[in-house]
Amino acid sequence: MDRTVQSPTGNTPGPHEVGAAAHAEGVRRLVASYRAIPREQTVRLAKKTSNLFRARQDTSVPGLDVSGLGRVISVDPVARTADVQGMCTYETLVDATLRYGLVPLVVPQLKTITLGGAVTGLGIESTSFRNGLPHESLLEVDVLTGAGEVITARPEGEHADLFHAFPNSYGTLGYSTRLRIELEAVPPYVALRHVRFHDLQSVQDAMDAIVDAGTYDGERVDYLDGVVFTGSEAYLTLGRQTDEPGPVSDYTGMQIYYRSIQHGDHDDAATPRTDRLTVHDYLWRWDTDWFWCSRAFGTQNPRIRRLWPRRYRRSSVYWKLIALDRKYDIADRLERRKGNPVRERVVQDIEVPIENTAAFLRWFLDEIPIEPLWLCPLRLRDGRDDDESGAREWPLYPLRPGHTYVNVGFWSSVPIEEGADGAADGAANRRIERRVSELDGHKSLYSDSFYDRDEFDALYGGNHYSRVKKIYDPDSRLLDLYSKAVQRR
Repeated sequence: MDRTVQSPTGNTPGPHEVGAAAHAEGVRRLVASYRAIPREQTVRLAKKTSNLFRARQDTSVPGLDVSGLGRVISVDPVARTADVQGMCTYETLVDATLRYGLVPLVVPQLKTITLGGAVTGLGIESTSFRNGLPHESLLEVDVLTGAGEVITARPEGEHADLFHAFPNSYGTLGYSTRLRIELEAVPPYVALRHVRFHDLQSVQDAMDAIVDAGTYDGERVDYLDGVVFTGSEAYLTLGRQTDEPGPVSDYTGMQIYYRSIQHGDHDDAATPRTDRLTVHDYLWRWDTDWFWCSRAFGTQNPRIRRLWPRRYRRSSVYWKLIALDRKYDIADRLERRKGNPVRERVVQDIEVPIENTAAFLRWFLDEIPIEPLWLCPLRLRDGRDDDESGAREWPLYPLRPGHTYVNVGFWSSVPIEEGADGAADGAANRRIERRVSELDGHKSLYSDSFYDRDEFDALYGGNHYSRVKKIYDPDSRLLDLYSKAVQRR
């Protein structure tokens, strides 16, 4: 189906825009729920969905009421900005902004990621090589702090320290209630080229050149990501925005997007495979199969896929199945019944400087039995090699201005190594952490982490974080970052 972007006429609020009055009521309920939590209890959100993959301690304490904070407040198509509530999902946000032919500068891959979550917990996608990370398009943010106050933080001014420390703080400095973000214009379609590489060094070199030039083989590149299937079969997908009409593919049905990337053995590997999607379907190309993770549920089997309702082919449904597995230990019980070792979950995104990408990939493919791997280059928006003076600092996830990094994503499990104490030991995850640190990289904190306190503080701005934490959460009503990310409290 051709889902062409259309701009509405006039300034009539869209169906996802709630307006200032409704937003104020949502904030009022949030603050009231904060005040109702006993002072000796830790404050948490009461939310129905999550994209975190680390277990947390159960609690009987009621969470913060965020039920009125899940929509878009308004879109300004002239200024190309949007005011968005903190719990608004990107699915809702994109539906609102596409009415105006606009989208956020970075749209993370999964529909139920919230804007507040992508800012406080980081996010990334195929525009990150030119637009950085989601928090870099943030103009201002209203935050309910640990002190129970709702304050507005901007890049300059009284609360600039909170503005810059908020990314990667994972709700330990406060929760966003409203975010004002930049938007960019998009035409209706994305034309794709899937370019094959036979060795990992060539992939690294090509990404480096594309990020610098913004082109490949004489054609503009607006979107850039990749998939590594093996050490000798990897692809970069190059997307170009276009308003040229024509047929488009549909990967929400029986066809599977990541399989469309591969060249068959009989194909001319030197000739890129091409494709076209609507911009809407391009943004959500990974969500239908949760990248390739839907295969764990049999959904890629054509017979099962045909019976699995289309509306349930989405990341949020698979995440609920994972949560059930975690709660009832289903997968490990099945492995034990088969006489197999139980498995360690390895669900991570890491970033290494681009010059270390091939080295990490070679090590990973030799040591960790997981494939495919996702690649996504990124570079901070502010500051290039020839002008680093304008770069903002993001102390809780420090990246060098003017330097290209590559995110590597891998999401599966591995057999627990013989002699390890058990799944909680995290032997494979610990080895990955060590290798990433050796290569001057970081890992995202949405999943299991095993760092000791000193290394964690060195990697994630510990001293700076502590100073800001004392200002905005003086009574420690919120968990600290180490307790949340590593100790799983």
